[in-house]
Amino acid sequence: MLAKIWLNTSIAIEAIANNRFRALLTSLGLIFGVASVISMLSIGKGAEQEIMEQLKILGANNVIVEPVIEQEEGKVIDENEKTKERKRFSPGLSLQDVKTIAATIPNIDFISPEVIYETLVIRSGLKRSIKLVGVKSEYFLSTDIQLAQGNMFSDYQQNNSSPVCIIGSGIKAKFFPKEQPLGKKIKCGNVWLTVIGVVKDRRISEKNISKLGIRDYNMDIYTPISSVILRSKNRSLVTKDDIIKNSRGGNQNNQNIEKNYHQIDRIVIRVEKTEYMSAVANVLNRMITRLHNNVVDFEIILPETLIEQEKRTKGIFNIVLGAIASISLLVGGIGIMNIMLASVMERIREIGIRMAVGATSKDIIMQFLFEAVIIGMTGGLLGIVIGFIFSYGIEKFSGIATIITPFSVFLSLIVSVSVGLVFGILPAKKAAEQDPVVSLRHE
Repeated sequence: MLAKIWLNTSIAIEAIANNRFRALLTSLGLIFGVASVISMLSIGKGAEQEIMEQLKILGANNVIVEPVIEQEEGKVIDENEKTKERKRFSPGLSLQDVKTIAATIPNIDFISPEVIYETLVIRSGLKRSIKLVGVKSEYFLSTDIQLAQGNMFSDYQQNNSSPVCIIGSGIKAKFFPKEQPLGKKIKCGNVWLTVIGVVKDRRISEKNISKLGIRDYNMDIYTPISSVILRSKNRSLVTKDDIIKNSRGGNQNNQNIEKNYHQIDRIVIRVEKTEYMSAVANVLNRMITRLHNNVVDFEIILPETLIEQEKRTKGIFNIVLGAIASISLLVGGIGIMNIMLASVMERIREIGIRMAVGATSKDIIMQFLFEAVIIGMTGGLLGIVIGFIFSYGIEKFSGIATIITPFSVFLSLIVSVSVGLVFGILPAKKAAEQDPVVSLRHE
């Protein structure tokens, strides 16, 4: 049996070799179909990888509470019985909200408050505008930020508002290019901070930075949130400087008044399990609304919801691309069948001679099936190579991330062989049905 299979395979290979150009034209549709499949799957995998990176950045189980800077609600009656819009008092997002959430809501791993100030950093005659980020040590867990060297904030440093900081890798490269930053001081605004750690370099695409509303972590300086509020600025308090500014700007429609009265800029709540997120978000909404005197001066963001929505959108996109690639494979299969049918009509005399010297109908079927399968396999291999080239070109010139996996290569090869097999059945059956006597007399 194996000898017969090998014989028919050899005859099929010889027939293809004698008509190389026709075989190439036959497989063109399949080649570009497979190349399309490889390219589309690589785009889909690249999109999936991008989504996973976004999910890792934001945190799969994080619920984020952010302030709304300006909010006006309610009505009052003035002395003329005219209705006017008034602004209800709200303390804004504060550390007290964090304490209340931690004490009230169950199924929470940790809470990470965050406050961000734009300031100047100065050292050794260099200066740059940066973001000074006040956080707790849990912040680094919620964002998956890791240290390259040094230590996290200790409980003592956080509880005592110590003037210490952890710098991003970009800050290290700019202000400490040839020296060890640990233990050195750097001036942020009017405060000197001692460097106790350096964050690992973390490259984030411009697309993710704008889409997810995140910063370039490499150019941030992190310090305990209590240190920022005590030593730099506490927006929830009215200071002497604020009064002076507002009095000077009183005839300018209060343009100098600080509109952001929120003490903190973000609260990240890590929920124990994903299925609790919607319930936690619902309770958070009602609790903070009540704490803020029914003023909705905050918004709750579920990163998982954003990611799922994007995943569905890209899933539909990938299905459309896959359907287009499948049509290419179908066209390639039809091309194989058409050329093989034409080949049968051209080789009727050859079929008759083979049957006259003892070949059976099964042998004829095997010969033409093997021809179709070999053409399909060869087209698949060439298509895989071209698919690699297409994927590289897409990533190089369009900026769309592409990832080619062994599975996509294996799938493309199996599909190309299957297409050759399926669309080779009819020509093979047609060849086997030829009458040997009539075939021998065919010119």
